[in-house]
Amino acid sequence: MLPLADWSLQDRRQISGIFTDIDDTLTTAGAITPKALQALSDLKAAGLQVIPVTGRPVGWCERFANGDPAQGVAPWPVDALLAENGALAFAPEIHDQNSLQTLSNKRKLLSKIYQQSDSTRADNSARMRQVAQRVLREMPQVRLSRDEGGRETDLAFDHHEHQQLSPQEVQQVLAILHDEGMHTTVSSIHIHGCFGDFNKWQGACWLVQHLWQRNLAQELERWVFVGDSGNDQAMFQHFRHSAGVANIRHCAASLRHLPRYVTPAERGAGFAQVAQAILQAQAR
Repeated sequence: MLPLADWSLQDRRQISGIFTDIDDTLTTAGAITPKALQALSDLKAAGLQVIPVTGRPVGWCERFANGDPAQGVAPWPVDALLAENGALAFAPEIHDQNSLQTLSNKRKLLSKIYQQSDSTRADNSARMRQVAQRVLREMPQVRLSRDEGGRETDLAFDHHEHQQLSPQEVQQVLAILHDEGMHTTVSSIHIHGCFGDFNKWQGACWLVQHLWQRNLAQELERWVFVGDSGNDQAMFQHFRHSAGVANIRHCAASLRHLPRYVTPAERGAGFAQVAQAILQAQAR
């Protein structure tokens, strides 16, 4: 990983969109930092497309996609939000290309869209309940993630949020999920399993095609990804421009694919440094 300062001015000038992880990338101690939230606003104000992508459940994400007036939460300044490692998203309803200018005018609600059909999700939900029961039966020390608002397309087990699992225990959970035919990823806080070959890269490609009828793989010089953990590896592998916030060093030895650059600061402060590097380049 190279220092963020090595990211060339010419490359930064070409950036028109940013994908970013949420947990421990935008957030510090579980909450988005004021610097990271301001960075999202500054990127949007400069005309960039901004899309968070997370393993968190869709119900947890809705308050940030559309706001929660009852709790005084305003919607984040983003174009869309990918949840559950890309299996579904909050996105603008598309009637014509003018509808994609939502964030430059009055902010409209984002709607849930799925990669899987209703019937497939129903079948998979029943299978996931059975898998969860097996994991909890065979490993009674393991706990499901404490999801707020519901999780629809994958299972998540807590390994580093409220519950601490050893690396060996993480591997035991993964072995059970693989035995059940699930695809898996591990974030900085959760172990994920799903029926369907979903990951953040696949979800990002699907969403760019859905929103703008464009092929993300053919325009990677225009995008950057920022992340910090194992379930970001597919993005690190594919993105020409990628940055890890400094706390990625804690797990770097266990990753096959690393970001090209790393920020001086950790978590939300590190994300703000990436945003600043992009905006400074484009202001010149």
